[in-house]
Amino acid sequence: MTPFANAIVTWYDAYGRKELPWQQNKTAYSVWLSEIMLQQTQVATVIPYYQRFLARFPTVIDLANAEQDEVLHLWTGLGYYARARNLHKAAKIVANDYHGEFPVEIELLNALPGIGRSTAAAILSSVYKQPHAILDGNVKRTLARCFAVEGWPGQKKVENQLWSYAEQHTPTQDTDKYNQAMMDMGAMVCTRSKPKCSLCPVESLCVAKDLGNPLDYPGKKPKKEKPVKETWFVILHHNGKVWLEQRPPTGIWGGLFCFPESNNSDIQTQLEQRHVQAQSVQLQQQLIAFRHTFSHYHLDITPILLDLSKQPDVIMEAGKGLWYNLSQPEEVGLAAPVKQLLESLPFELR
Repeated sequence: MTPFANAIVTWYDAYGRKELPWQQNKTAYSVWLSEIMLQQTQVATVIPYYQRFLARFPTVIDLANAEQDEVLHLWTGLGYYARARNLHKAAKIVANDYHGEFPVEIELLNALPGIGRSTAAAILSSVYKQPHAILDGNVKRTLARCFAVEGWPGQKKVENQLWSYAEQHTPTQDTDKYNQAMMDMGAMVCTRSKPKCSLCPVESLCVAKDLGNPLDYPGKKPKKEKPVKETWFVILHHNGKVWLEQRPPTGIWGGLFCFPESNNSDIQTQLEQRHVQAQSVQLQQQLIAFRHTFSHYHLDITPILLDLSKQPDVIMEAGKGLWYNLSQPEEVGLAAPVKQLLESLPFELR
């Protein structure tokens, strides 16, 4: 074990997190579920989602047998919905191709939808104590600072350097402890904006600390101005229900239920396509516009509420839709801005 790894494991024994829900009674399924949820999401946010998910789907077979709508419903609010769709796809493969048991070969595990090299390594090292290195965001930050690896980790050259350090220092014994310790280090000590260098077990080995510039590592992603797009949500309301349509399985909000959309303020085409007659519109009101931000662009959303005297017979040519009951909501996956709007609709509509 290298001096770096020894210091990290010793620190973990004294200060590491050992009471997280997915650290108790570990299985490949529970650790996999936690690893997917923790991608780009903080522990405190994940815990209640993880607990609800595991209560509803205790095994990978239960998850594989579920409808995607229910999976997306339980994921609503956690973001990055491709994770949920891939989770469901991977569960089906494990159930059908591997008889409900996760493969223990890293190449096979890595090949499942939504599981990359680091996630596969985290599962196998945590559950089966296999000696595989991991490289999530927390680990990248700790290694980049300690060894002064310059550049943005999103660049392949920089990522390869970090993988080299990760593999060099990952021990063949206590790999599960070491990998968890490295994640804890990034979350608790070597944090993004205010690293606690005086509490760091590898402070004496840290090149960035010695140079006096730990915040310069890892390098920042080159800034690029996000473009702004616009959309109009058409909220058809009748008798305490609003019309929602399921999005295509891929693309933004894939598989989630949303309001009909228009790319401009003239929503007449949207109404005609859904057989909404002009005389049935009792009230048309533009609600407060707001911005929803994705990783690559901003989306400015203008909601238009139409209160209808008669429920139109909407016939979907593709996909499916539903009249969503505001008082007794259906358990379906909702895009975040749709959920936000549903919760803010005037109480008298319910």
